[in-house]
Amino acid sequence: MTLPPGPVHLRQVRTGNLQALLRAMLEGPASRAELAQRTGLTKATIASLAEPLLRQGILTEDPEVNTGRGRPSRPLRFSDAAPVAIGAEINVRHLAVSVQRLDGSTAATRRVDLDNRRRGVDDLIDRLAALIRATLAESGLEPLGFGLAVPGIVHDGTVVHAPNVPALTGVRIGDRLAAALAAPMVEVDNEANLAALAHVWPHRLAGDDFVYVSGDVGVGAGIVLGGTLFRGGSGFAGELGHVIIERGGRPCSCGSHGCVEQYAGLQAILATAGHQRLDQLHNALRDGDTRSRSAVNCAGSALGTALASLINICDVATVLLGGSYATVFDEFAPGVRAELGTGVLAAARRPVALAASPLGRDAVTRGAAGLITHRYCLTPELLLEFDPNATVDGRSTTA
Repeated sequence: MTLPPGPVHLRQVRTGNLQALLRAMLEGPASRAELAQRTGLTKATIASLAEPLLRQGILTEDPEVNTGRGRPSRPLRFSDAAPVAIGAEINVRHLAVSVQRLDGSTAATRRVDLDNRRRGVDDLIDRLAALIRATLAESGLEPLGFGLAVPGIVHDGTVVHAPNVPALTGVRIGDRLAAALAAPMVEVDNEANLAALAHVWPHRLAGDDFVYVSGDVGVGAGIVLGGTLFRGGSGFAGELGHVIIERGGRPCSCGSHGCVEQYAGLQAILATAGHQRLDQLHNALRDGDTRSRSAVNCAGSALGTALASLINICDVATVLLGGSYATVFDEFAPGVRAELGTGVLAAARRPVALAASPLGRDAVTRGAAGLITHRYCLTPELLLEFDPNATVDGRSTTA
């Protein structure tokens, strides 16, 4: 179904009204009268906008509710059977997939622990495509589209630098994955950027200005200013792991020396603590091992040093820690806070709020799926044109 023909300005008004309705629906189920209050539109306009979305199976009506005021109403909500967005992640140490509904709820999720540092790109694509198919089949729903998060810098669809998964460097990984899935396209972005996006869309979880820091073998940051993800002129913003904190320091995989990743990355923490795996570190911290606590605290100080400089430039009030940092937050945060307290110029007037991400390990895949749901909610004609008869690997999607 397409938007009705008519003058351009009328079509633009209808598109804007549909956007307003879909955004209002993100706040939860509501009657047409309640949606009119949320959007400032008339009840008749809401009814007109909702009708094609109901026919298309994007929205559904709940049974009548009698509130005791006026006629009984039938609340509208996003249908559990509506098409979904698929968010996928290639991480240094795992592959993950999440199937997200338009309202941000999760229909299915899967994760496979896997060391990808020396894995070839064909093997990565084969494994990830199989994981996507299995997760989508588990959900039993139709895909709107696919988003992919990678641990590297992405420019115009090409991974231009991925030092910790070198097979991705120079590859248009989205095109390769799309071909493997027989899908029209796969949207690609940096994993920290997408994790930050998950805290903005479809629900605001951290305010309008914050930095999300992803801690794993690599260290990345997603910067949100004014409620919008800041990518920089070429998409290179947020490479916090390669901020130099010690001139002539430890050699880094990026080719430089003294990068924060070599002091605060997971591999550096494990090496200093004398462990091979993250679960061993968790157990040692739980048991009060002083070497492990010291390693985590020193890593927090190293990250805090880099963050203080970033905050002095961006002047944000909130830092969210994700990935491995979130799992050792209680031991990691004191070192970070100490450096922020002394290194951030505005700290005396406005202390920086430091917290673990409320989304846990699913932030990245949720953000990758958010690329898709955001596009469809802001371009509602795509939802109205969704064709359940087009197929991707035996399942439907749009071009």
